[in-house]
Amino acid sequence: MEELEENTIGTELSVVNTDELIKNSEILINHTLQFQELMMMYDCAIKEVKTKLEVLNAELSVRYKRNPIEFISSRIKKPASIAKKLQTKGKSIRISEIEDTLSDVAGVRVICSFIDDIYEIASMLVRQDDITLVKQKDYINEPKPNGYRSLHLIIEIPVFFSDQKKMMKVEVQIRTIAMDFWASLEHQLRYKHVINDEEIISKELKECADDIAATDIRMLNIRNKIQESTNDESILDKMNKVDLSSFYSF
Repeated sequence: MEELEENTIGTELSVVNTDELIKNSEILINHTLQFQELMMMYDCAIKEVKTKLEVLNAELSVRYKRNPIEFISSRIKKPASIAKKLQTKGKSIRISEIEDTLSDVAGVRVICSFIDDIYEIASMLVRQDDITLVKQKDYINEPKPNGYRSLHLIIEIPVFFSDQKKMMKVEVQIRTIAMDFWASLEHQLRYKHVINDEEIISKELKECADDIAATDIRMLNIRNKIQESTNDESILDKMNKVDLSSFYSF
């Protein structure tokens, strides 16, 4: 494949709804130094966010004697996806439009054990003084019509390079293991499939999502009952160990 010249980055492509445009745009933005630098910056922003989350998880594991974060994954949108999203938004396919228009080029997904872990992690993250919360969508309290549940945050974080400080946007999705299980299977079932009886299938998937959400709540309630019982036993143990002889004089 012939390598494109770096100055093609200034070329503005008219927005036409064709797959050929997406293909050409992918070649354009993927073979320019500016695009590669921008993707490197997004990758560094992801590293910064993941480090913050790992630190919070370590702190909470000491406090609660368990890890509220089960695992963390990340991704950067592929050039074709970037081009397609710009096209959908009616924007020119230029490097400047990526930063100005798209807020989910860099993505981090956080999988938690329980529902309350989601909000605690999110609150601790956005309270940090170098993080700006740009936008929040709570699909847990207000699920999507198909049953999808997750907490989405768009945050802005500074990344320090050799000659500049760059504010970068990162989308952070926080959900429980159960929510992630449903979202992954729903995507797998629908991806590249022509579905007959679409309405019936959608209804069944929505019912599964509601059942899984109910299970999430039950598991949280069970954990709380166990914690309360454990706390009561701990208090009794401490009381039994107190030497009461000093309180009495004979």
